[in-house]
Amino acid sequence: METTIPTGTASSSAVSTTPLGAAASLAAPLSINAPTVLTTRPTTPLAATGIAPQRNVLGTTAASAVQPNVEQNLAARFLANGRSSRSPTERDNTADEKVLYSAGSLQDFVEIPSRITSAISCEIFSKCSTGVDVHTIVMDILRLIKHYSWESKAVLALTSFAVTFGEFRIVLQLYSTSPLAKSIALLKQLPEILEHAADLRPKLNELYSLINEITDVTKKIVEFYDIPRVYFTAESPEILAAIQHIPTAVYWSIRSIVVAATQILALTGMGIDYLTETWELSSLSHKLNNIKGHLADIIKRCYEFIERKKEEEAYEMIVRTFTTSHIDNSRPLRVLFKDDPTPAIYDCFNRRKVTIEELRRKVVALFITAIDPELSGTAEYAILQQMYSEKKHNLTRSESQYEVVWVPVADIWTDEKYRLFETLRDQMEWHSVHHPSVVSAVVRRFFREKWNFSKKPLLVVMDTQGRIVHHNAIHMMCIWGSLSYPFTANREKLLWEETNWTIDLLADNLEPNMISWINEGRYICLYGGEDMEWIRKFTRIAKDVARESGITLELLYVGKNKGKERITKNIIDLITNENLSRSLDWNLIWYFWLRLESMWNSKGQFANPENVKNDLIMQGIIAMLSYGSSDQGFAVISRGFGEMAKGNGEHMFKGLAEHGRWRKRETEISFVPALNEYLRKIHLDAPHHCTSLILPGTGAMPDTVSCAECGRLMEKYTMFRCCLD
Repeated sequence: METTIPTGTASSSAVSTTPLGAAASLAAPLSINAPTVLTTRPTTPLAATGIAPQRNVLGTTAASAVQPNVEQNLAARFLANGRSSRSPTERDNTADEKVLYSAGSLQDFVEIPSRITSAISCEIFSKCSTGVDVHTIVMDILRLIKHYSWESKAVLALTSFAVTFGEFRIVLQLYSTSPLAKSIALLKQLPEILEHAADLRPKLNELYSLINEITDVTKKIVEFYDIPRVYFTAESPEILAAIQHIPTAVYWSIRSIVVAATQILALTGMGIDYLTETWELSSLSHKLNNIKGHLADIIKRCYEFIERKKEEEAYEMIVRTFTTSHIDNSRPLRVLFKDDPTPAIYDCFNRRKVTIEELRRKVVALFITAIDPELSGTAEYAILQQMYSEKKHNLTRSESQYEVVWVPVADIWTDEKYRLFETLRDQMEWHSVHHPSVVSAVVRRFFREKWNFSKKPLLVVMDTQGRIVHHNAIHMMCIWGSLSYPFTANREKLLWEETNWTIDLLADNLEPNMISWINEGRYICLYGGEDMEWIRKFTRIAKDVARESGITLELLYVGKNKGKERITKNIIDLITNENLSRSLDWNLIWYFWLRLESMWNSKGQFANPENVKNDLIMQGIIAMLSYGSSDQGFAVISRGFGEMAKGNGEHMFKGLAEHGRWRKRETEISFVPALNEYLRKIHLDAPHHCTSLILPGTGAMPDTVSCAECGRLMEKYTMFRCCLD
């Protein structure tokens, strides 16, 4: 199939357009036959005549496999020094010089096929001087270089023009200083040009602008063929778009070169009367600029597609890494953090960079957070700080053989965020990434899609072999502290299997005397709320009942979930001043309710929704969170590690106030079981009650929850709450 431009386009006008049929004919040789290749080679001798079938954009013929790489070097390196164009306003000595510098640099890399470039020059100047129309000259040039790929066609034509144009520019520049240049200028009638320099300036500027556009379009063509071949197929939209545009771009580049050459010919021999009108050069430049825009868009889409493919490959590689076995954790850590050439990790305590190798064969807890100015005030941070302080004071214990690495996540890093990162990092005692850049966009995506990170901090645990053994160990740390080591999900499950719902689990070691009270068989009452009048009445009646029953009762105020700090501290002061009972201080009250929320999140992972009603621990957690969510008071009474009696403020006060009605039963089954019996009767007799339950926004979220008071299913609402005082 010959490459032809349909009749009707053979016009001498510099800006005549090629009909749609011509563009289709130009594009036809680019039909896709073989995918995944983006460069082509000359396949037949240069002396062959006639228009030979062109090879496709993505494919090569069998003969091309054994051809030398001369053409590729020619195309790929021709404009190596000119990928960044200079300002088009510097037209006299910059825009046109890109052609000369680029062509001149070829000699450093490849042997320029001078026979072809000379032949192209002869085609242009001999036929222009005899009045052959521009389209015919272009088609003759295309026949001459028919065996070269599209990018090489454009490069060879531009190189041929650069030789003549370079001579013209050098003579013009050295005219006043070099006798030889002056003699050549006289022979070429350049003094006449200089005499009309002011009048010719607009046309010369448009000529330089046109040459600039030719060079830019050629760069775009070459840049397209430099794109890696392995990411595309014959049906890729980007390649189909290139099939439509590149032949047209080559045609108009060569056509513009012919027009530019006629201008040089007019200036150096034929006379300035033969110069093309300024508007025609401008229109041609505009057309090339549009073509360049289309090519730039195709190239941009190619690079975006490649980036997406590379991101997918990188993402799949991370997924594979965390689903395969490893000798140690060094490879998984290197997949997450770029450790070359600068160490990825920073030791915040010792203020030094460390390599991933220092974390090798250690349990590593990744503290993944947003970059938040309030981070140091979050519950997760407080829990981790407590754990790490304990670790630092007991470095030789087996439970201390782990390391924490802070991993801040942000899609956009501003100077303000980076300063905040450094400020937060300097406050920490554990490790951190040394710079946000070590956490790539693909890794951030992995955190979100595979580890469910959003904004809430996570503590993802990696064992010594690089396996992820827990996707958020912060809750088990909050509940059991160092007993959680090595912070695996299996360890968490085992701890729950060994745990019962007791006052010891509920209060832990927040009160220093708790263990002594339990061992001595004392009755312990945890109570809370923010109604000071109820607190006074309840503590008074509780003490009276204890005296009547002859028991030792320890009262401990534990506040309210999400209580206001100022209000809670005022209540603590009143309780202390009036000698009503003991009280946890504000920080321990906050931690008491935090542990309950952690229990909800932790235990909820293993609780079967169908069996929650029979799970005493889950029922106890739900009850306590219900009481803590209410505005009225509550109380829990227990002895040792046995059964607990619990109720809201109204029912508990009524039960104690009517102690005489169940005192006989107390002598039969003991105090707590008798109180429980009477509270159940109060619940049944109560005409109405209203109980609310505020659950943490993360963790287990059951479809239904039974009321801690009556056992009926609770209605479900959504609440948004700001906890600022």
